[in-house]
Amino acid sequence: MLRELFKIYLLFIVLFFLGRLGLYGLYFDRLEDISFAESLLSFLYGLKLDTMTTSIILVIPVLLLAITPQILAKYIAHFLNGYVLFFLLIALYIENATFPFVAQYDVRPNYLFIEYLKYPKEVISMILKEYPMQLIVALGMLIIAGWAYLRFSPLRLVETIQTPLWKRLLLFPLIVVILFIGIRSSFGHRPANISDALYSTNRMANEIAKNSLYSIGYAYRSYTKEESLVKPYGKMELSEAYARVGKKLALNPKQEFPFNRLEPTHFRTENPKNLVIFIQESMGSQFVGFSGGDATITPNLEKLSHEGIAFSNLFSNGTRSIQGLAGMSSGYLPLPGEGVVKRNKSQSDFFTVATLLKPLGYKSSFIYGGEGRFDNMRSWYMGNGFDEVIEQKDYQNPSFVSTWGVSDEDLVLKANEKFKSHAEKGEKFVSIMFSSSNHSPFELPDGKIDFISGKPKYGVENAVKYADFAIGRLFELARKESYYKDTVFVVVADHNVRVYGDDIIPVNMFHIPALIVADGLTPQKFDTLSSQPDVLATALDLIGVDLSYPVLGHSIFSNKKQEVAFMLFNDMFALRDRNDIAIVQPNKEALTFVYKNDRLIPAAHNKELEKDALAFIVVMDDMYNKKLFRIAH
Repeated sequence: MLRELFKIYLLFIVLFFLGRLGLYGLYFDRLEDISFAESLLSFLYGLKLDTMTTSIILVIPVLLLAITPQILAKYIAHFLNGYVLFFLLIALYIENATFPFVAQYDVRPNYLFIEYLKYPKEVISMILKEYPMQLIVALGMLIIAGWAYLRFSPLRLVETIQTPLWKRLLLFPLIVVILFIGIRSSFGHRPANISDALYSTNRMANEIAKNSLYSIGYAYRSYTKEESLVKPYGKMELSEAYARVGKKLALNPKQEFPFNRLEPTHFRTENPKNLVIFIQESMGSQFVGFSGGDATITPNLEKLSHEGIAFSNLFSNGTRSIQGLAGMSSGYLPLPGEGVVKRNKSQSDFFTVATLLKPLGYKSSFIYGGEGRFDNMRSWYMGNGFDEVIEQKDYQNPSFVSTWGVSDEDLVLKANEKFKSHAEKGEKFVSIMFSSSNHSPFELPDGKIDFISGKPKYGVENAVKYADFAIGRLFELARKESYYKDTVFVVVADHNVRVYGDDIIPVNMFHIPALIVADGLTPQKFDTLSSQPDVLATALDLIGVDLSYPVLGHSIFSNKKQEVAFMLFNDMFALRDRNDIAIVQPNKEALTFVYKNDRLIPAAHNKELEKDALAFIVVMDDMYNKKLFRIAH
């Protein structure tokens, strides 16, 4: 029995090793900042994760091989052969999927892998258009592996079960102990987990060390247990956590609705302005001139930057759209696990700009070119004060439709008509617009932009250029309408296009652009470190009326504005205070770095900053669970 179980173990270990070896060879140049010997440790730490994964798979075979009566040997052997083949094919598919996933997200498959399974139409279309060769290769490998296993299976399960039952039962306790050790892979008080792969400050080395199948399972288990998400990061009393966050953000937390406060406007007017926030999918700073990128890709943004406030040192909340949407729609910061847009307790009575401005008579809308069900956007916006959600089904005869919905130009045309309608009725309005053109696969209409020479026609640079074209169209149309002079316009990215790099958290890839344009606004380039809630607070300041809200940021015109950014990368958090950065990981010691030349330089522990980072995690989770992020009624 031990021999047959060991054969199964070896089958999976060899498969996982080959996948890891492929990643190691493909990304070897990303390991140059660590020694060759240290890079090889990814195989040793990887073996631990592989053993844990395989040991979990072996639970059923161990049980059945030990207790099955001899008379059922043939039937159970057939079942176990099918069981092993099923998991081998699953593991082989996941190993194949790992390569395009790492190419796209720079990490092993994680919770995003699970999330996208909820949207089969979009995902299948994306795979067929973006990764056809990889899909063909994967299917070919699955067919060959299935045939080879059925034709040349090394397992002798029937003979094993026909061994006298008493002999198998004698071995059973020993095998259970071995299996238990394999699953725990630790003699400490807590079992090993995905964090055991984080052995290096080189992030790609850590990713190579991980096991994709285990990573997916671990992510699923973690993200479905909201109540225990904070525990792996550490403990802190709530009173201390709120005090630390309040001090860091220059806010005075209260007992009820902790950060809700009155913010007097610096631009008082008798006629408060409308607010339009145009959130750009995956538009990184590298594509925008005023934030240090290529101005030729985004000429409209570059032109507009000389008419308003250009945020040149802005960092996103996270790496997913729902984190950017929450940051710009409500001024919320990231929390452990899934974002608030998809969490149960934030589907109603959660602060948004719509709930803030509704008492002042503002009409509100969320305008998107895709399906509102994606990432639960329709439900969240409608449940939190928005009067209307406009989505793909609401567009009549759009000029261009891609995998992810109607084009950005169609979105802009629809939004302009909506804003004109409000103006004609004498209604104030607040609207969140969300683009979708800059999303893989990059499908773009012809005849709208001059495609960039030397770049793939349907690649990211041209997708960004098209998004910039749509931004220009919005302002071109708006300037012709009466609502323009009465509106504050915000253009801001949700996150960067690909958050990748070798640092444990690639902070430089959180750098995104934002600008605010409003009639009569003095142009300026704002170079101070800022977060998405700071951009929202500044836009609300420019409306011209005193407001009470819990936005976790400050207007740039306020003397309370802090140089702080709180960021989430996978399951790791970074708190940046000027150029000092504390990183908190689950089940690992916090680390401190200095941010210099777009890289993280290891530094001595800044215990206070590390505690502050933990405080943010504790506070964001507590406010969510107790529904404290709202306005007192």
